[in-house]
Amino acid sequence: MAKQYETVIGLEVHVELATKTKIFCGCSTAFGGAPNTHTCPVCTGMPGTLPVLNKKVLEYAVAVGLATNCTVTRYGKFDRKNYFYPDNPQNYQISQLYLPICRDGSVEIETEAGKKQVGIHEIHMEEDAGKLIHDEWEDCSLVDYNRSGVPLIEIVSEPDMRNAEEVIAYLEKLRMLIQYLGASDCKLQEGSMRADVNLSVREAGAAEFGTRTEMKNLNSFRAIARAIEGERERQIELIESGQKVVQETRRWDDGKGESYAMRSKEDAQDYRYFPDPDLAPIVISDEWLAEIKAAQPEFRTEKMARYKKEYGIPDYDIEIITGSKHMADLFEETVRLCGEPKKVSNWLMVETLRLLKERGMDPEDICFSPENLAKLIRLVDGKSINGTVAKEVFEIMFEKDIDPEKYVEEKGLETVSDEGALRRAVEEVIAANPKSVEDYRNGKGKAIGFLVGQTMKAMKGKADPGMVNRLLKEML
Repeated sequence: MAKQYETVIGLEVHVELATKTKIFCGCSTAFGGAPNTHTCPVCTGMPGTLPVLNKKVLEYAVAVGLATNCTVTRYGKFDRKNYFYPDNPQNYQISQLYLPICRDGSVEIETEAGKKQVGIHEIHMEEDAGKLIHDEWEDCSLVDYNRSGVPLIEIVSEPDMRNAEEVIAYLEKLRMLIQYLGASDCKLQEGSMRADVNLSVREAGAAEFGTRTEMKNLNSFRAIARAIEGERERQIELIESGQKVVQETRRWDDGKGESYAMRSKEDAQDYRYFPDPDLAPIVISDEWLAEIKAAQPEFRTEKMARYKKEYGIPDYDIEIITGSKHMADLFEETVRLCGEPKKVSNWLMVETLRLLKERGMDPEDICFSPENLAKLIRLVDGKSINGTVAKEVFEIMFEKDIDPEKYVEEKGLETVSDEGALRRAVEEVIAANPKSVEDYRNGKGKAIGFLVGQTMKAMKGKADPGMVNRLLKEML
């Protein structure tokens, strides 16, 4: 009988915090920007400069720790992690080894197999490194220090996950908590959330862990799932053929669907960590901790329960809308403005989701305002425009966040409810379609649908369908 293997997975998740400025200086953290323009002597590691901690970084780190049920370290320090690499301007990175800001937490995940707690070993604050760009044409490497000193938290899980499904559920849970806190936008494609996967395999039932490898360069959930599958198979093949798994860092190539070794894994002592002499210790008072606790937002679970009670919309709608903090905010504000939860939910669930899917966008990328969505709903309710025109206007609003009232007025899209004009159009349609008229009179009820469609066409879609229906029946 073939041996059964169990996969053991732990994650190191780096999250770029949403502060306006860097962790130890006043430079901008904005994504993009011409190379080396968001820099100063501190974040480029010039001799004689002194770092000063950005208080907002500490606040976000503590907030994430509280949301993930961690114990917050009340007296903490920063340490220097020494390594020499061109994207690391000081030749050390300021991080936390001995007294990380948070430890011993957990989050609950849910997969098809049910609910499960994933332990969080620790969360520490650190600065990001710069970025190397390898120019193959000139055969050289260029360095951009814009990212150097951007604040990160690293969330280190316990090795509690057993498959890709659990890993994705854990990452989605973390992303949602952090987005709800406003601590980061967690965009994998922009690198503001990055996950390194530590994976080992062992025979099912074995108590000892196998030798683990660390996989880097994972910038989408799909890549993470594929990398886990690929690395699991690679390790099982090595074990089955009597070879040893080497502890090393590997880079995943999603295009080729395989990983390759980058370097053998160093131990902590190779980094010669020591407390950073330039930064004062961090002391968190009872008052400040209570303030951060009090400012914690309403998270998804509470939001879902409240929506069910307050808005009376279907559970499926609630699940999708609360799945994105941005969409939930948009929903609540629009409902506040127009008082129509079901209609707001319909616009988000049908048209918005369709356009997001077509354009390959995330709910966080929605740009139209609650004010304009509320105006559109009012236009339909007041029969100023019909459903067909509303969908056309919504598409433009989705792209450019236009004011629907002004747009409808400028383009002359108001519903024609002038009975005289509609009667004339209906008369013409009846005259032009004797076959359908005869079918209707012979009891074929469906024929009226064709005549309504023809009238709407004649009115360029701007008629009130209910009124057209009534006039047709009356005149037939």
